Amino acid sequence: MQQQITEGISITVEVFYNKEQSNPLLNEYTFAYRISIDNLADFPVKLLKRHWRIFDSNGSVREVEGDGVVGQQPVLEPGESFQYVSGASIKTDMGKMSGTYQMENLTNKKLIKVHIPEFELITPFKLN
Repeated sequence: MQQQITEGISITVEVFYNKEQSNPLLNEYTFAYRISIDNLADFPVKLLKRHWRIFDSNGSVREVEGDGVVGQQPVLEPGESFQYVSGASIKTDMGKMSGTYQMENLTNKKLIKVHIPEFELITPFKLN
């Protein structure tokens, strides 16, 4: 599990290899990840956008941007949490992801760039 805190917003990531949706013979490796967002700050925030960088071990990089996460733009009051599960596929048995969320401090309307900690995408059989 990876964790990073930016301006009072804690992001924790847990990764799982999705064997059922992967096909190593076709170089398709699918991973699920659970993100927990905890508002440790003393102001409410709204998650507006996401930006991901997805790397695989053959050197390719894919960038994904969009509004919100899993179709939502959650508002978190101080002390509240939001959790979601999503996924990514890569063409190699090892890779990594990192990214940012754009959030708005709802008290002063300032935008905050919240860092998502880098996490590894590694198939279990690669670790043996």
